[in-house]
Amino acid sequence: MKISLRYFAQLRESLGLSEESIETQASDVAGLRAQLLARGGAYAEVLAPGRAVRCALNQQLCAWETPLVPGAEVAFFPPVTGG
Repeated sequence: MKISLRYFAQLRESLGLSEESIETQASDVAGLRAQLLARGGAYAEVLAPGRAVRCALNQQLCAWETPLVPGAEVAFFPPVTGG
């Protein structure tokens, strides 16, 4: 299925892009993360297990186990703090 990816803050800066479209066979957001990790390089660095990364599916915060749907928009971003 084809999905859109968006990257924010430090992830966007490290990857050098704010969005992209990809084909994936992943069934959930965790599988998509694993697919991106397999690209290596900056992807493996910013999305590594243990790194504080949040995700959203179609502009709604979601769990890593959230199923993907065709045409979805998945966003990755660091945790946000307020003050």
